[in-house]
Amino acid sequence: MVEFVLLICLGLLSYLIVKRTVSHLTTTPIWLLWLVLMLPPLLLSVWLLLFGEDQPLPLALLILPFILCPLLYWWLIQKGRRPLSATEEGEDGLTLKTKGMAATSDNKLMAKPLTPEEEKRLRNCFPWGVYYLQNVDYRPQAILCRGRLKSNPEVAYHTVRENVEQKFGDRFLLIFQEGTPNKPFFALVPNPWSKQKTAAQTEPLKRPVLALALLFITLFTTTVIGVEFAGFTVDQLQTDPSLLVQGLPYSLPLVAILGVHELSHYGAAIHYKIRATLPYFIPMPFFLGTFGAFIQMRSPVPHRKALFDVAIAGPVGGFLLSLPILIWGLMLSETTPLLQESSLLNFQALDPRFSLFLSVLGKWTLGSDLTTNMAIALHPLAIAGYLGIIVTALNLMPVGQLDGGHIVHSMFGQRSAIAIGQVARLLMLIFALRRPEFMVWAVILLFLPTADEPALNDVTELDNRRDLLGLLALGLLVIILLPVPGILAQWLNL
Repeated sequence: MVEFVLLICLGLLSYLIVKRTVSHLTTTPIWLLWLVLMLPPLLLSVWLLLFGEDQPLPLALLILPFILCPLLYWWLIQKGRRPLSATEEGEDGLTLKTKGMAATSDNKLMAKPLTPEEEKRLRNCFPWGVYYLQNVDYRPQAILCRGRLKSNPEVAYHTVRENVEQKFGDRFLLIFQEGTPNKPFFALVPNPWSKQKTAAQTEPLKRPVLALALLFITLFTTTVIGVEFAGFTVDQLQTDPSLLVQGLPYSLPLVAILGVHELSHYGAAIHYKIRATLPYFIPMPFFLGTFGAFIQMRSPVPHRKALFDVAIAGPVGGFLLSLPILIWGLMLSETTPLLQESSLLNFQALDPRFSLFLSVLGKWTLGSDLTTNMAIALHPLAIAGYLGIIVTALNLMPVGQLDGGHIVHSMFGQRSAIAIGQVARLLMLIFALRRPEFMVWAVILLFLPTADEPALNDVTELDNRRDLLGLLALGLLVIILLPVPGILAQWLNL
């Protein structure tokens, strides 16, 4: 039953992602692209329905769809691909469009948007000792300024930006982006936040009533699910509504963890003066009671340091709250015989050995009660903390616009981040073949774009302190998802 609930959630989420990420790139029907991506989980679900879990899916039927469907998906996109403008694909295929920066029909640049006098003023914005400008290239929606960097990237960006603002006001947004090796380039794009009011400015950014409504609905749905985790049925709850109190040890900490995660993102965004929405929860009347929470950033990120700080704030905040809740919950939990049905989603018989982090933490809190043939019957409080840890790990996956994708982009640059994202997707797929519970997430990663949107100054690198913190975050991802090694399992008597 859980697998089919996850299939429905995956179907809805995948359709929204496909519609958002590729609808502007191709004329191929969205429903067809969605169907191709959903074939592997649909095939697996049909097999489970017909033959049950006792008869494993043939290896060929398990592997081939995950190879052929992404290829077919890519071919369908290319077959109906629309011509790309300069804001959608820049030098060497790197994206130039940032969040909320799509030019409207009212401010599109013409093929030759600057007069000779304006071009002369633009060239004077690039001091030769800071950035030696070699040529100005006009594109339909951007002006690309290519040359050689002669100073520190941060100094160059601030110098050129101040000069452009002095000579052109707020007419343009200036993007500094990696090009060919050692040859970063500047791009001037129309500024949708100029003094002339645009839809991006007049659209309500903060909707506290909607945010609070979704919060209370999510609190109710998670409380109902928490009642079931506490050992009561829905029929008992309908007969005795006072049983809702039994669901609070699950719902309150879970909503708090998700809220702290998103509020940490929000606080970091506000610190850097990035326009962002309030956190919105996604209620779900089954399974876990919620599908998480999110915020949206509606203005570009100024530099890679800001991108890093906003990205890592959520996992750090969520993890620091999840850890004590999980420890407390494990102390209230009990051990139970390890069953064939024990898995990472079976909260009544959780097998902690899939995770090095959870194995060590479980052994530390439960002591000698957790032995080789034992699983953990999680207390509702422990379920909330455990889900917080898993959410932290999944968000740290270094792919696209996930928190981990932002982190590796900030640390290594956009080009390297794309390559890391491709490797991470492949490793997650291989890992999911061993742990089928992660198959849904592996499928989601397959069609998440690996390219992250650049910051305005996407060239200046991070300092050593942020690099170290980023490596520690990626290390946390590894120890949460890495199975406990056999030698350590023997030493821990697991």
